[in-house]
Amino acid sequence: MAYEISNGHRTAKIELLNRVGHKALIKVDDIKYDLDIVEVENGVYSIIYNGQSYNVELIRGESSKKFIVNTFAKSFNIEVIDAESKYIANRNKGMEMEGSNQVISPMPGKIVKIPVTVGEVVTTGQTLIVVEAMKMQSEFKATGDKIVQAILVKEGDTVDSHQVMIKLESINSGEEK
Repeated sequence: MAYEISNGHRTAKIELLNRVGHKALIKVDDIKYDLDIVEVENGVYSIIYNGQSYNVELIRGESSKKFIVNTFAKSFNIEVIDAESKYIANRNKGMEMEGSNQVISPMPGKIVKIPVTVGEVVTTGQTLIVVEAMKMQSEFKATGDKIVQAILVKEGDTVDSHQVMIKLESINSGEEK
């Protein structure tokens, strides 16, 4: 299982390659580390790497994906960036943006509901389509008064990342963008 970990200045790809008991083989970016990891008390870990012992304390931050990591000499604010985090971060990128007349899926998913029809006039905030990805449903809403020009998917379809799902036409301009 792979994650990205960010401390605000650097993002690293972390992958657990193997774990047997307290022995773990991890890869950080392209470098492998053979570690001995033991949780000595709740949230405090003893890590042995190349014969050196390191103590690390993990304190849950403001969300389940954010931590304060304390070592002997330093503290770091860390964020775990997994598939769900990426989806949430990219969700707005797939929303129908002001001035855009396309609704685009930010990641692969399944069409759950399309409560609009071709030719229908939609208003600001009206739900255009509901997509499920990673067991989360997202509603894509109109950012202005528009006409539904084309619906390129149907309920039950699977969509790819960056796939155009709906095309709209601005009411005041009369042109598709």
